[in-house]
Amino acid sequence: MTTQQRIPVWVKALDPLSEFGLVYALRQQPGIVLLEDADLAVLQQTHVADERNAPPVVALVAVDSLDAGAVQVLRSATQRGCRRTVLITGTIDDEALMTVVELRVSGVLRRTEATADRIVHLVQAAAAGDGSLPPDLLGRLLGQVSRMQRQVLAPRGLSRTCLSDRETQVLRLVADGKDTQEIARELSYSERTVKNVLHDVTSRLQLKNRSHAVAYALREGLI
Repeated sequence: MTTQQRIPVWVKALDPLSEFGLVYALRQQPGIVLLEDADLAVLQQTHVADERNAPPVVALVAVDSLDAGAVQVLRSATQRGCRRTVLITGTIDDEALMTVVELRVSGVLRRTEATADRIVHLVQAAAAGDGSLPPDLLGRLLGQVSRMQRQVLAPRGLSRTCLSDRETQVLRLVADGKDTQEIARELSYSERTVKNVLHDVTSRLQLKNRSHAVAYALREGLI
């Protein structure tokens, strides 16, 4: 993002007072340009919001809690062309936290901590492709993921990475430079089984070959 480019921000709150306050705070920031609903419509029609030509539009959404109305606003932001979302909320329980993840919200800030500086920081981070959760929420999220792995996925031989334990083992050994025969011997599998595992992974993830599969798995932190 060049210094001349300002971050386009669309502000939406479920109560007028909050929306007015956010708009007022951001209007003072030279690196931000505020968008109206009509501006979003124009961006969608002309594709000006394409990331190759302009910074991503950031939706700044303020709600009391993540109820059905708030979820609809977040979905609407994406449908209107906002590629990043920052959420300011009063309360967020475990179920709402998972919803935030599913909706790919970039940053979360509690109302009680929502100073102008922090809001601007989160907007800038979201525009740069970074995410931010309060430390306690991040801890709760990691705890939920761990419980899901332990209670739901592990008994079925799966993991949150979408790879089974066997697939992970095979890819790790491929990454270590071992050939099919060596992998089969180390894992007590037949060579055909090893080949089938690699074929399943490359086909499911639409990868070209075993080297591509290893590169993908390493890049995504799957192995």
